[in-house]
Amino acid sequence: MLEIGTKAPEFTLYDKDENAVSLSQFRGKKVVLYFYSRDNTPGCTRQAQAFAGVFQELQEKNVVVIGISKDSSASHQKFAQKHGLPFILLSDPELIAIQAYDVWKEKKLYGKVSMGVVRSTYVIDEEGNIEHVMPKVKPDTNAVEVLAYLNK
Repeated sequence: MLEIGTKAPEFTLYDKDENAVSLSQFRGKKVVLYFYSRDNTPGCTRQAQAFAGVFQELQEKNVVVIGISKDSSASHQKFAQKHGLPFILLSDPELIAIQAYDVWKEKKLYGKVSMGVVRSTYVIDEEGNIEHVMPKVKPDTNAVEVLAYLNK
């Protein structure tokens, strides 16, 4: 995981509508950047729905929510439509941001070892620096924990 206080790595990725989105577009706002494995899997769906549930409160705090996975823009579009997700989903099939934010790790499942995204969340401050790091988050509590942190 990246260290608190370091500059957040810049990236430009495509959203569900094939629009290029760069982290630098959000200077002046806090950004909640969360990484997840795959659209429409049970844990990732619960996590996305939880962020949708607190989205209004985060918007009122001038906070931008961005979810990133390896899924295609088309997959993100279906995922967002199916679950009414109001925030930005970015496609990172080349692992540009996923590797830059150090969330591409070796994972073990039922004794099988593979590489994958470790569910993690970063809060980036208004100047583009990492303010808070949440490694290996739980899908059901991540959004509420982010909100609690921002309410401190």
